Amino acid sequence: MIGRYRPGCIDRMKNAVTILVVDDEPVMRSLLNKILTRDGYMVLVAAGGREALDILDRQRVDIVVSDLKMPEMDGLELLRMVKEGHPHVAIIMMTAYGDTYTVKDALLLGADEYITKPFKSFEISLVVERAYWRIMAGADTPAPTEE
Repeated sequence: MIGRYRPGCIDRMKNAVTILVVDDEPVMRSLLNKILTRDGYMVLVAAGGREALDILDRQRVDIVVSDLKMPEMDGLELLRMVKEGHPHVAIIMMTAYGDTYTVKDALLLGADEYITKPFKSFEISLVVERAYWRIMAGADTPAPTEE
């Protein structure tokens, strides 16, 4: 049936979603890559904003998960440039605990979600899942329903 959940269907749809993780910390990039790959997404990683923009220009990306505090180009500058050049891309910003002013700025600039570090793996999974369903809703794909 069209619009009905079929086992395995959601996982195949998630495989079609590409997430770009942008963080200057190699451990954080690796951790997010593991979590999001486990959740069924295609994951790309970048060590900074310039590398992320290069990837966005070469490949289709659906969601960017970016740290706010990075050398050279910070997350807010990356957010501005992504929204300008790739407005269809959902953006999730990561910030250190207590940096609420920067989070407000990020949301005003168009970030779709934010998460505070440190976080648990299920928390990042939930935030990405919300962005994923927004993408699916924009693509006129119905959410799964119980049979």
